[in-house]
Amino acid sequence: MENITSSKLFTTRQGTIMLGVIAAVIAAIALIVYLNQYRNSQTSTAAIAPLVAQRLIQKGTTGDVIRTTNGLYAPTSMPKNQVETGAIIDPATLSGKVAITDISPGQQLTASDFGPATSNSILSTVGPGQRALTLTLGSPEQVGGQIAAGSHVDAWVSGSNQSASNGANTQSVVLLYQNLYVLGVNGGNVTFRVTPVQAGRLIWASQNATIYLALRPTVGTVTKPPVINNLGR
Repeated sequence: MENITSSKLFTTRQGTIMLGVIAAVIAAIALIVYLNQYRNSQTSTAAIAPLVAQRLIQKGTTGDVIRTTNGLYAPTSMPKNQVETGAIIDPATLSGKVAITDISPGQQLTASDFGPATSNSILSTVGPGQRALTLTLGSPEQVGGQIAAGSHVDAWVSGSNQSASNGANTQSVVLLYQNLYVLGVNGGNVTFRVTPVQAGRLIWASQNATIYLALRPTVGTVTKPPVINNLGR
């Protein structure tokens, strides 16, 4: 009896249609399962570039210091399944934040590592090993007043050197520092973020020569070896 029923199922038109429907349903289910597995595999392996600390970032360091200081972090491409929850991708996210814990080299920067900054003073934008230095400069030395807080500048020093052989003075223009960060401008006073060594050399240069600032683009420039132009030779 069972054989007769099976035979009719396969030979009748209704049976053929039913088998086709069942096969279509099985195929659809298999396709959905495959697409979900493929989507999950793509999601887990898609590359993302979270910010990863390159040096120790101490507790209390502001986000503005981190995002404007070369070498503190680097975007690092990795599979999505290796990216920590709350990982920071865009450096602009750090603005107005402060590190609430030490961040070790190789550690991903995450939202839980930062809290709101409580101070807008210049001191809050100066990191460990850095100093704030103010120099008084004229309008031409400030690119005609185009320098502002957040600017990146090169510092050129123009002065005269006396020749040891004949005592004649030779005018020299020296590129002293590149890519200095400007913390603020108040009239003729320009405040820079510098290292202690840079502070000493800039103070000496301001007392013994003339400092000119050259305004740099915010992106796309490359730091090159120092330049010395000896004029009058």
